[in-house]
Amino acid sequence: MPPGSTPLLQHVSSTSMPRGTRRTFAEFGTPLDSVDVRYVNGQVYTRLRPLIAPDRPSARTPPAPLLKLVVRLHPEMRRRARRASATLRVQPWNAVIRDWHGGGKQRIVDANLALQEVDLGALDDQALLAHVLRCIEHCTATWEHHFWLHGHDLGPIGQYLHEVLPWGVRAAEALSLLEGASPSTSAPTRELRAIRDRVEASGRTPRDLAQLRAISPEIDAMVDDYLRHRGAVLFSRYDIDGVTLGERPDLVFASIVNAEVHDSSADVAERIAAVRARVPEAHRARFDEVLGQARAAMDLRDDNGPTTAEWPLGLVRLAMVELGRRLAASGRLASADLVFELRHDELVPALFTSAPTSDELAQRAEVRRRQKATDAPLTLGPPESAPPPDVLPRDLATFVSMVQLVMSHMGMDGDGSADGGRDGLAGIGIGTRTVRARARVADSPEAALDVLEPGDVLVVAGTTPAYNLVLSIAGGVVTADGGPMSHAAVIARELGIPAVIGARAALVDIPDGALVELDPVAGTVTVLPDT
Repeated sequence: MPPGSTPLLQHVSSTSMPRGTRRTFAEFGTPLDSVDVRYVNGQVYTRLRPLIAPDRPSARTPPAPLLKLVVRLHPEMRRRARRASATLRVQPWNAVIRDWHGGGKQRIVDANLALQEVDLGALDDQALLAHVLRCIEHCTATWEHHFWLHGHDLGPIGQYLHEVLPWGVRAAEALSLLEGASPSTSAPTRELRAIRDRVEASGRTPRDLAQLRAISPEIDAMVDDYLRHRGAVLFSRYDIDGVTLGERPDLVFASIVNAEVHDSSADVAERIAAVRARVPEAHRARFDEVLGQARAAMDLRDDNGPTTAEWPLGLVRLAMVELGRRLAASGRLASADLVFELRHDELVPALFTSAPTSDELAQRAEVRRRQKATDAPLTLGPPESAPPPDVLPRDLATFVSMVQLVMSHMGMDGDGSADGGRDGLAGIGIGTRTVRARARVADSPEAALDVLEPGDVLVVAGTTPAYNLVLSIAGGVVTADGGPMSHAAVIARELGIPAVIGARAALVDIPDGALVELDPVAGTVTVLPDT
């Protein structure tokens, strides 16, 4: 979540994440209660809540014999151990992934469309307020589902890494075999490329989206269909003061005229065969199974965010934009954007006639503006001790190892240990093609889109699915944070974009506009003299 988050985002995320993760942990048998969320000065902090004494954290690990005794006698830990064994045997993520493609996703899409197709301008003030509250309720529910689904997309990937690494396969190598497994990631690009092909076949050279639409009814209908399913999706960041795609027709146009489809299937098949040949023969059938499950999970992982998080939150934004427009037109607000400072408990009928005042909301906006510019600490408080896996029953220990592997290779463990924890302008390379281009340093997707030209190298702290549109026109990407399973690494593989992930000094040592050479094979970025 971005720093300086709006009150409504804080409400949605702090409600949904604990609920969703609590469900996942209980169903899988994970020896944890949930992931808790707290906002401090507008900065989000998360904490893994232990299953036993979750609100009495300890900096010291109890003696191992005592821990072994507790985890085997505590009633809930015993239930979790049985559940973990069943989960590893049944592998429930396979059924969840089948359901997602067999109707689960479509049910959420239908609910999104039902809210999206409401004519906001035709609603009276109280009906609009009721619609805003329905959008928030829907968003909170889909975000809970989002976090629950993450257990089913990250679980098989963690299991895959847990099993193949002891066979001598490096993590970055194992994760590279998941390339091309997420057609949902590249689906928008394929749709845009189809529109581009029709435009090029017409022989016309449109200068903007309106001219492009006017080329033919067929092209106009293709753009309509694209925007019906993607126009209300937040693309700039995970917050309602971000921007939905439909609000930026210039970027829709740019993404169409620059759309390219990357097909790496033959290369990935060769890599899979080469790695499989090195796996001990007795384990090859199991390698095929866990790789297949991990590849299926990758598509769910990347389909999950836009459908359950960015689209529903975009619907909240659009409803709030209309509410802000009306409050400003009536004189209640000095600026329509102040509507984003409202708390959930302030969205009541009296909003149209009484507090909070415009001045009060302006003060909140100024506080958030300062919070966005604050260099907040990554963690708060002393680190909590974690029980060593060897005190846990076997299947619980397996789950802990899977979680730790996922967190490490997503770059979420805080120590940069995944694949060496390199420093400076070196990191984890994605791809094989060296790129020389201008670097564009940005702290948000909006800032990147304002300055990025097709082919430029994007330099950011890290990316989320909100950056997908930006990355579709980038020539390369460099991140200061993240690991080989982070979003930036995944999207770079899927779109065929050369990348260096986790180059820690990137934001400091790469000036905006500098000429750089990005070498993904070496995993390095070099600032070149500007001749």
